[in-house]
Amino acid sequence: MKKSATEFNLPVQAIVLAAIAWAVMALLFFLLFSISLPDQGRPAWYGLITYIFENGAFLGAGILCLRNWRSPQIVSGRTVWLAIGLGMLSFFIGNLLLGYWELALQQEPAVSPGDPFFILTYLFIGGGMFLAVLSRRLNLALVQWLTVAGIGLAGSTLVYYLYAAPEEAVAEAAEAEPIAETTAPSWALAIEQQLSPFADAVALLYVVGDILLVIMATTLLLAFWGGRFSQSWRFIAAAAFCFYIADIWFSWATRYIPDYQTGALPEVFWVFSGVLFAIGAALEYDLSTRSRRSSRRRA
Repeated sequence: MKKSATEFNLPVQAIVLAAIAWAVMALLFFLLFSISLPDQGRPAWYGLITYIFENGAFLGAGILCLRNWRSPQIVSGRTVWLAIGLGMLSFFIGNLLLGYWELALQQEPAVSPGDPFFILTYLFIGGGMFLAVLSRRLNLALVQWLTVAGIGLAGSTLVYYLYAAPEEAVAEAAEAEPIAETTAPSWALAIEQQLSPFADAVALLYVVGDILLVIMATTLLLAFWGGRFSQSWRFIAAAAFCFYIADIWFSWATRYIPDYQTGALPEVFWVFSGVLFAIGAALEYDLSTRSRRSSRRRA
């Protein structure tokens, strides 16, 4: 069977090494430059490079996931990887919009045009992981179900206390932020004004998304704990946990830290998340194609 003209086949070792190198460079960059001097913000180039690290990881992961979707040999199901790939690209687009709003327009709106794409990220990633678990005909033991319930409860409790903070604490943080004059164009301010009434709904969707994400990641980890194809899905579960960690930190920081600037060290977990999704997709593609080749040789 001839390969499609659009199919590309990079060695899995090269993809894994490149992904690890990307994660290490991002970690070193965050460690070296994320701490700003007192009474001084981070320079503009720092924010730009952090967005490059995050978007590069998710764009690469999205391309690899869509490669799995296009391959008829993929074992875990093409729809699974289509959903996860669309989740990666949704985060990429949302982060581009947020970066433009933050770096170019110097705006920090309650709801940015990137937020709808971030919400789509939850839907696509969660849906893809759900389809993957469904394909395994899940049959967990009682202890495993209790583990899922316990981690889900812990994650839900953490998210609840994060968003159910006393109003006076949030108000104090908001009052401590200086009111800066804006030079944003009128069309950007008009968009922010139209989106601002949805701030509470968006915050609620993030709460639900974070809770479902940690539950699905735990279930996925237990469902694919053994077997030949379990390795790639352990990376996917770890990627979801990293996404959850970065999300929780960002929600806490923007809620409680006055005049918070993006780019703090815990945000490197978004880069780790994209890198782990990429590695998982690459391993799944390699295992699937090698499995089919071995079957043809035996036949």
